[in-house]
Amino acid sequence: MEVLGILLSLFLLMYMAYMGFSVILFAPVFALLAAALQGLPIMPSYTELFMAKAVVYVKSFFPVFMLGAVFGKVMEDTLLAKGISHAIMEKLGHKHAILAVVLSCAILTYGGVSLFVVVFAVYPFAAALFKEANLPKKFIPACIALGSFTFTMDAFPGTPQIQNIIPTNFYGTNAYAAPIAGLFGGSLIFFVGMFWLEWRKRRAVGRGEGYGDHTLNEPAEAAVVVLPKWYIGILPLVLVLAINFYLSRVFTWDNSILQPLVGMKLPLMVADVKRVVGIWALVIALVFGITFALALGFKNIPKGGGLQKALNVGAIGSLLAIMNTASEVGYGNVIAALPGFKSIAAFLLGIKIGGTPLVSEAVSVTTLAGITGSASGGMSIALDLMSKDWLAWANSIGMSPEILHRVASMASGGCDSLPHNGAVITLLAVCGLTHKQSYPDIGMITLIKTLMVFVVIIFYLITGIY
Repeated sequence: MEVLGILLSLFLLMYMAYMGFSVILFAPVFALLAAALQGLPIMPSYTELFMAKAVVYVKSFFPVFMLGAVFGKVMEDTLLAKGISHAIMEKLGHKHAILAVVLSCAILTYGGVSLFVVVFAVYPFAAALFKEANLPKKFIPACIALGSFTFTMDAFPGTPQIQNIIPTNFYGTNAYAAPIAGLFGGSLIFFVGMFWLEWRKRRAVGRGEGYGDHTLNEPAEAAVVVLPKWYIGILPLVLVLAINFYLSRVFTWDNSILQPLVGMKLPLMVADVKRVVGIWALVIALVFGITFALALGFKNIPKGGGLQKALNVGAIGSLLAIMNTASEVGYGNVIAALPGFKSIAAFLLGIKIGGTPLVSEAVSVTTLAGITGSASGGMSIALDLMSKDWLAWANSIGMSPEILHRVASMASGGCDSLPHNGAVITLLAVCGLTHKQSYPDIGMITLIKTLMVFVVIIFYLITGIY
């Protein structure tokens, strides 16, 4: 009965997320429901269990959420992101329309532009390109999903997306953890995903399908705007990656940097600088990226408050993202304190396929990402609950925490993009399409990226290379 109460709570949270209700409101509701069913007092469970972990999560990751959102908004409003996307699609043209959309999204995402900004920046050009080529519009969301939500989000080493940064806080790694495994898995996702989309396109064109009659969110004839050259727009992205690499892999952080704060007895202070280097490196890189993007594209920002609007929208928009994920982490902390969770944890930790914690970690992370509809939320819950056990297991067999990082990151981007995922819902709304029209192909991308996590695990178990 104790386990059933937890499963009921998880199902209700997934259902409400699917129906579009905010997890900020309903994550504590269903966490406290599960707590009450197992005899825990409600108010202490809320303030001491739920809120405690939510606050710790905000402390750790809010700077990354905020600066990432501001960087994306600045890249959008300076037209630098659109300049890159337009140049790629113009160069590749109709014949390679799918590849053009995927690469546009991939370059922007890998450079640190947030997933949501990429959707808004790329869609108008993608729709125009598909319409000119008379290709079915229903494939655009899957193309954007492949380029934005998969290999450059969590597989390729160094990606500044939050899904690649969260494990650094738990494993003491950095964004470039397990580079070979990441490149191998990410490349497989790209090539298999492209094969699927091209095959689907050929079948549709063979049946005589064209762009179709669409009225929702069709890009209007835009006023003539001179977009920045692609090689100008890409400079801030390269700068973010370069600074992040240098501060993560080259620069040596001395643990004594924390010494001046030790006597203050700060309640949430880390004991080892390795736990925060991944976050510090990206924060500094994003600050430089924002400043450089503004310097390059300031003339394109609308006059009369355009700069304030760009900065404010980015900063305020990050609050929703961080609070959504923090609420899911708080939910996980309540669930972890329940007696019934011991059985679930024992089952997940009991998955010993391959003699390593990798399969246990992958199954746990991708399952929770699917339930919560959030890659960052599902991974944060799983790592918060079981990362110490996985790390201890890895240490006992001489396994590097880097491969734990990469598997967790890639697994978070597995089942997260089920139909109730917020990014999927936003993507379809921006494209003016429905789940019925476009989700079958998004679903296949979800299946491909979920399976590739286990291919990476097999690759590691056979070769020992990461």
